[in-house]
Amino acid sequence: MLPLHLSSLKARNTTPIPIITTTSSSILQISGMARNFVPDAYGWITSLPPFSQWRTSTMSLCICATPSPSSLTPPPSMSLSVTKAPPAQPSYLTFSISANYREPISLWTSKPVHLKTKTQQQSLDEQDTVQLFVDVVNQVLRYGPDSNSSSTKLPFRFPGVQHLHGSFGDAFNIVFLSLAFLVCTYEAPRDLRRGCLDSLRAQLTGPRCRGAAKTLVWMLGANLEDQWMRTMNLAVTNWIVELRSSNSRHMPGVLFSYAVQASGLWKVQLYCPVIAMAMEDPAVATQDERLLFSLNYQQLEGVVQLAYRTVRKENWVDVEVKVDNIRCDVESLVSETLMAERGYGSEEKHFPSRVMLQITPMQQTDILSVSVSKSSDNPTHEFGLEKGIEAAFDAPSSFGLKASVAESLTLAMKPWKFEQSAHGNTGTLNWFLHDGANGGKEVFSSKPSKLSLLQPRAWFRDRYSSAYRPFTKQGGVVFARDEYGDSVSWKVCAAALGKTMDWDVRGWIWLTYWPNKQRTSHSETRWVEFRECLQLPLAKFP
Repeated sequence: MLPLHLSSLKARNTTPIPIITTTSSSILQISGMARNFVPDAYGWITSLPPFSQWRTSTMSLCICATPSPSSLTPPPSMSLSVTKAPPAQPSYLTFSISANYREPISLWTSKPVHLKTKTQQQSLDEQDTVQLFVDVVNQVLRYGPDSNSSSTKLPFRFPGVQHLHGSFGDAFNIVFLSLAFLVCTYEAPRDLRRGCLDSLRAQLTGPRCRGAAKTLVWMLGANLEDQWMRTMNLAVTNWIVELRSSNSRHMPGVLFSYAVQASGLWKVQLYCPVIAMAMEDPAVATQDERLLFSLNYQQLEGVVQLAYRTVRKENWVDVEVKVDNIRCDVESLVSETLMAERGYGSEEKHFPSRVMLQITPMQQTDILSVSVSKSSDNPTHEFGLEKGIEAAFDAPSSFGLKASVAESLTLAMKPWKFEQSAHGNTGTLNWFLHDGANGGKEVFSSKPSKLSLLQPRAWFRDRYSSAYRPFTKQGGVVFARDEYGDSVSWKVCAAALGKTMDWDVRGWIWLTYWPNKQRTSHSETRWVEFRECLQLPLAKFP
């Protein structure tokens, strides 16, 4: 299967740009550059010298470089360039990302940033930098699956530097690296993509950018955040499809997650393209290209919200953690039209089959005990008994009557089972999906029979339209406190009062595919792991 967009890209933006010249402050020895180098685009832009000190009209900063085949040949690289307008024209700057071979190739160019006066001492002031930031954000969103749909576009409103919860410079850098990743995926030549994409991915998932991600998602808001992540994960999916088509053994693991805590609530948000999730059985594969397209161009979106409270006792403090909301959705990364053309539609996709959470206090010496609030499940079985009598006359010569009695037994059960357990000081929450038509087996760890997969009325067929579906209409699942609100609590020694405790929230999500409408015997299960550290302050009581 050819990757989306990459198979149909036309040569564009190939007009050569002027040879790039660097100042001493931005020179970087490419041959010795580490693959995890993170360029400080914001710091470089804001420290550009005044116009009067520029020796040429263009300066540049290296973004990433491919490994050099020899010491005599400079390797292909990507760079960020800034060019000032000729003296006879109005005063403005343009920024561009280029692929550097013997002749640089322009891959992206910004809108002109008009300067206030020709005598402006600094190249950019704060307002100019914000204008460039907004332009880059909008350029990223234009690569998204809904970029041509005016009904789904939301305007990006800059909140103002004075209101940012964190560093604007770090947010600028992660936005710029995101654009560089997209430009490299869709615009760069193949040999440059092969060398630079993994480097850019490492930069985006490194600790420096992970810390800036919270600032960025706060600025975007929840709806634009969703569009942003679909845009990025569509590019990641295209990249992995291209790697597989070239039989590459290197498959990048890509998971974006972050955690926030406020007002008695812990929240973990995560996104992962389905194609990047680990397979339970890597040997399982299908040669159906259309089915592969439907399964690959999907994204897991997960939210874990836990409510916590502290209660002061005479000799200890009770810390109670409850499930507020756990939501898992599998969303399409492409439009419905394209999914129907190249796949079997967006309803032929994975569904959540298991969710597990582990909550662990990091300061073990402060913990006295841990308690769970739900007993081992011993459900009441509902039996339905039906009796029927069949009677028939024998031939007229025998004057006899024969009768038989038949019974059928039905068992009612819920598809999702919830369990709690404690090991050491770790509280574990588990949600399992069961197959109601196959002896109640766990779906994530069992294989359905080939016959059941082909039956038109099997348990998981038409699973997004049946009245008895164990999922939402969109194919996700929601666990809320109404049914899964049982808590895990820890007794913390009184000496911990006044401290801020670190808590490790670790989780796993399993997604399973069984046929929905298509007649196929293919089935598979994938999983992903996430881990975040959250904090809980134990205030001193008066």
